[in-house]
Amino acid sequence: MRTVFLPMFPLRLVAFPGELLNLHIFEPRYKQLINECEANGTTFGIPAYFDDKVQDIGTEIEVVSIDKRYPKGEMDIRTRGVGLLKILEFFPKIENRLYTGAEVERLTYDTEGEFVGYERILGHLGELYRVMDIKKPLPEHTPDFNTYQIAHLVGFSIEQEYEMLCIPEEIGRQEYMLRHLEQLLPTAREMEELRKKVQMNGHFKNLLPPVV
Repeated sequence: MRTVFLPMFPLRLVAFPGELLNLHIFEPRYKQLINECEANGTTFGIPAYFDDKVQDIGTEIEVVSIDKRYPKGEMDIRTRGVGLLKILEFFPKIENRLYTGAEVERLTYDTEGEFVGYERILGHLGELYRVMDIKKPLPEHTPDFNTYQIAHLVGFSIEQEYEMLCIPEEIGRQEYMLRHLEQLLPTAREMEELRKKVQMNGHFKNLLPPVV
């Protein structure tokens, strides 16, 4: 097993391979981290932080561009997820560095799922958008489409996003996402019915009384 050392940038979010993530960098430790990655052409890791701890599985990140530098060293940067990693040993302190780091193993994963699975997922997502009155276009089912691209759009909690990140096979991630949407939709429909009832409260009603 080949391991590498990477700087770590824990965040209260889950980043996915292929994801484009824009960040505003303002803490001294992360300004140092990003400046070093830019200067050396190296990557860093974003592990999710929740339940008061850094999680074991994270995403390796590359700096795509630094769009703006501020007078006090703050930065607006664009990044991209380039792979999955597993933290083998986390180092809260590194000599001569402000940021944390970890010895990690790069993990293998795939992004090829079943066509029918994607069609079902997008169908459920379209229904969710309709029920919740979300006015935004659905993602397109392009040849390179995969579940990572919509993981932030289906109503996952951070814990659920992390669980999905830990599934290396795309078919497994499809099944996980479908189960979630199939459980979420009935609740969303009930909330929509409740919303309609609340809106109708106080209106004149033309009702046919029952024959008693």
